[in-house]
Amino acid sequence: CGPGAGDQSYADNSRFTQEMDIQLLACQSACPHQWSLTPSGSGALYLWGHNHRGQLGGIEGQKVTKPTFCESIAALQPTEVAAGEQTIFIISDGKVYSAGNGTYGRLGIGSTDSVTMPTLLKSIQHITITKIAVHSTGKHCLALSQDGEVFSWGEGDDGKLGHGSRNNQDRPRVIEALRGKQIIEVSAGGAHSAAITALGGLYTWGKGRYGRLGHGDYDDQLKPKMVEALKSYKVTQVACGSGDAQTLCITEGDVVWSWGDGDYGKLGRGGSDGCKVPKKIDPLLKCQIVKIVCGSQFSMALGRNGDLYTWGKGDYHRLGHSSEDHVRWPQRVVGLNGQKVLEISCGSLFCVCVTDDHQVYAWGDNDEGQCGNGKTNAVPTPQLIDSLQGKRINRIACGSAHAIAWSTLEQSASTKQPDTIPPEYPLLQETPIENLRKRLILLHSFSEIFSSSLRMFSLEVTSQGHKVTHSLRHTLAFSYKETAFKKVVQATMIRDRQHGPILELNRMFSSQARGSKDWSRTIFAQACSMLINVSSESFLLPHRAWKVRFVGESVDDVGGGYSESIAEMCEELQSGVLPLFILTPNGRVDNGVNRDCYLFNPAAISPEETNMFRFLGILMGISVRTGSPLALDIAPPMWKLLVGLPLSVDDLNEIDKDYMNGINFFRDLPNKEEEFGAIDMPFTTPGAAGQEVPLSSTYHRINLSNRDQYVQSALEYRLHEFDFQVQAVVEGLAKVIPVPLLSLFTGEELRTMVCGHPDIPLDMLKSVAVYKGVEYSSALVQWFWEILETFSPSERSLFLRFVWGRTRLPRNIADFRGRDFVLQVLDKYQPPDHYMPESYTCFFLLKMPRYSSKEILTQKLRYAINFCKSIDTDDYARITRDEGIGGEGEDSDLELGSSQ
Repeated sequence: CGPGAGDQSYADNSRFTQEMDIQLLACQSACPHQWSLTPSGSGALYLWGHNHRGQLGGIEGQKVTKPTFCESIAALQPTEVAAGEQTIFIISDGKVYSAGNGTYGRLGIGSTDSVTMPTLLKSIQHITITKIAVHSTGKHCLALSQDGEVFSWGEGDDGKLGHGSRNNQDRPRVIEALRGKQIIEVSAGGAHSAAITALGGLYTWGKGRYGRLGHGDYDDQLKPKMVEALKSYKVTQVACGSGDAQTLCITEGDVVWSWGDGDYGKLGRGGSDGCKVPKKIDPLLKCQIVKIVCGSQFSMALGRNGDLYTWGKGDYHRLGHSSEDHVRWPQRVVGLNGQKVLEISCGSLFCVCVTDDHQVYAWGDNDEGQCGNGKTNAVPTPQLIDSLQGKRINRIACGSAHAIAWSTLEQSASTKQPDTIPPEYPLLQETPIENLRKRLILLHSFSEIFSSSLRMFSLEVTSQGHKVTHSLRHTLAFSYKETAFKKVVQATMIRDRQHGPILELNRMFSSQARGSKDWSRTIFAQACSMLINVSSESFLLPHRAWKVRFVGESVDDVGGGYSESIAEMCEELQSGVLPLFILTPNGRVDNGVNRDCYLFNPAAISPEETNMFRFLGILMGISVRTGSPLALDIAPPMWKLLVGLPLSVDDLNEIDKDYMNGINFFRDLPNKEEEFGAIDMPFTTPGAAGQEVPLSSTYHRINLSNRDQYVQSALEYRLHEFDFQVQAVVEGLAKVIPVPLLSLFTGEELRTMVCGHPDIPLDMLKSVAVYKGVEYSSALVQWFWEILETFSPSERSLFLRFVWGRTRLPRNIADFRGRDFVLQVLDKYQPPDHYMPESYTCFFLLKMPRYSSKEILTQKLRYAINFCKSIDTDDYARITRDEGIGGEGEDSDLELGSSQ
């Protein structure tokens, strides 16, 4: 169930206070897998037709001629199902599962294996997917995420994956060229693809033959390109056809356009001529078309009144007009006896539709039983599928010769929610958990609406001194806020450069600085001096904001050197060699919380130090923009200040417990003069760095009469002593990201965006792993993952730095930008146990001998990560492109990886 039925107390704001909402969102964020907040199907799901590659999800038989309940898929309670050539894709709770033919990597599971049971696409399991697009004859697939990013995988011929190449992909990879475009709709054909932006812009890519891309030519496009002919129109829907393809779209006002190959009249304009730019289908102008579908050499359109039109090639009775004649104009399907059609889909040579009374009809080719009538003879006109009556079907999908029908009208009773609420959320203990789940759905719905409507609200300070979003930031679900934020960031991305300016950094100087405390020699200070006055445009790149040349070293940076430079800067910031950070007072006296966290140093106010704080802000902004977390342990109150929230006495207690005990002592002393005379304390207060700060030019000692003023002055100073440094950091942030939007976030949320999570989630690392020279099932690979499981968080961080030059993983798969972790086993190392593993940080590559035991592998790995923390400085292991290590679109220069 969901909001709107039964008990409505979940919507009563007098019962649910803001503090309760904050705890509820925190509870859900801490254990997201215990809550199901998305609508789910009823479990009524049926499949039939061709099943030679297991695309029916575990149903027995190679040819299933009647709709058959599929337990394995129904158990997922899918909200969306799509099908391609011998494949099926299921969306359940934002996650994607697939089954069927795995050739070309079309299932997206990281291999070319075929599978008969629904298999999770692990590489995007941390991303909420809202739509899957695959053509019924297609060997590639597109996925649209909740935040408008598009992923593609499968066969890469003709550039239809949109990655700038013709290579196959066996797991989802984000289409970089569409980032920031706010995509709301995608379509996949047999050899091309299309996407629509929120503003109605249409992009197409892939095979250009017959003019199917609409660019006025026949050229292939390896990356998405806007269809200029429709630039002045708002496109609302697009459909891509099969191999000899046409493309259809709908623009605002229910106008249908077509272009591409015109054989058999499938463009709907009365002839067989093709065209390479969009042209209107005049006969449909008054039909109020709301949905279009492209089959194999034919087209379909559904009117708002439920009328269905088909045209194009007519053999196998695919058009449903009782003959096999080709039809060159849109013609209404009369065999439905006037019933109102709500949903349409088509396979290669057959069609299925659903009417408003939940009846399912099919017609066309039936040699695999795809019409669901228990026979294999072609069906010339729409025929009711009797076995689906009473199933309340409202959704359908078709693959090449198989079909799926399911219902989303009734939610399954097996709604996911926790059995108990943890005690750390005391305000939620008395509320029924079902009401808490409904309240969560309401909060998420409100968050989605508000975040998508941000342009309607001013983010400036109001006359009352606060921003509109200040009162809402704690009760807006993080995922929706971050999506809105990312859209702005992506829209300002500069994508035509491989990297920013080239920095020459001297690590020999920096190593000397650690001993002498001369911070001007640090990597951080060197980079700051080179970049602080660079224009902000240089920092708006989606990946490397600069390229590194380490003086006197043979490192040619194609990614690893850049990551290494940032890792070293983070180390320097927290090592004491730089004056920007100080350990919290709690840490210095080993008392209270946040003992291992750092504060901005309030004594760092020189022009050079101020510039370094600005550069710190630039680093933080780059981290957010590129999705590359910084390994910084900054105390929570600093993050609060960065998002514009004032500090409170509770925040002071989090970083300086003894200080607050002292302040409370003075505040609570009895009103007796002798008590104060015995104390004899100066009218000063210790700052965060331990220095004594005078609070008044009038008072020199604390006494009974000025006690209250002392407490007020001391707290006023301590609550604002970081303001200067925070302002400098914010100035740096503003060069890279839209700072006004930070008013949407809490301090903890900004920390997550900048620093990610210190733990290395192995499930995410596994999801991007590929293996060369060894199978995943081999003992060596299993030992490898078992060893990483036993590593402490710090050891995992060292391992990641060894193989990738960074100490934290990106927060989500999209930020890997198609980069796989490659584990390669080579037999050239003989005897294997005498050799160390080698890493190539630019390519996220680990090379290993075929070790004889788990113990040897453990020993070698531990030694490597502890004693090879940075990139080599000699020429011994220099690599070449001939080894086939590099990725697409990388620079031509190479980098030496850590080794031995």
